[in-house]
Amino acid sequence: MKDILADAENRMKKSLAVLQSDYGAVRAGRANPAVLDKIRVDYYGTPTPVNQLAAVAVSEARILTIQPWDSSVCKAIERALETSDLGINPQSDGKLIRLTFPPLSEERRRDLAKEISKMNEECKVAVRAIRRDAMDKLKEEKKNSELTEDDLKHAEKKAQDLTDKYCKEADHLFETKKKEIMEI
Repeated sequence: MKDILADAENRMKKSLAVLQSDYGAVRAGRANPAVLDKIRVDYYGTPTPVNQLAAVAVSEARILTIQPWDSSVCKAIERALETSDLGINPQSDGKLIRLTFPPLSEERRRDLAKEISKMNEECKVAVRAIRRDAMDKLKEEKKNSELTEDDLKHAEKKAQDLTDKYCKEADHLFETKKKEIMEI
């Protein structure tokens, strides 16, 4: 019983971590190095993350600077940024690449709010699916006489409490990200 609940909680934590990672990749008008996490640069035939090839820093509120450790990689990083779905054209002087994030329009903010709302709902659906799996395993143990009726009720309550906790945390992350998007 404890193994089933511990496994469920671990999987719920992972779902929340994925949501947090996805929110980090959403471009909210502010310079955020996390938007580069999914961009890969062809470095000697190997797709390599930007942060492994260069120092990434926020120089101003809406400017991200990328300084490659090896200046020969500058063009490859620039090309990867241009072909990405980031929607920002990099400016390069051969040694330093600047990404200037334009301010978001009101319409784009609403679109982003809908997008992160959808991500939040997907996370909560995943958490509920994990609860359902745990409940099924617990009922299987009860059927095999490994659990008593009282233990089953107690375990089901714990599983529901975990679900409520992680759904509430997902909602908190959503509200924080929505506030960040809407007030820029």
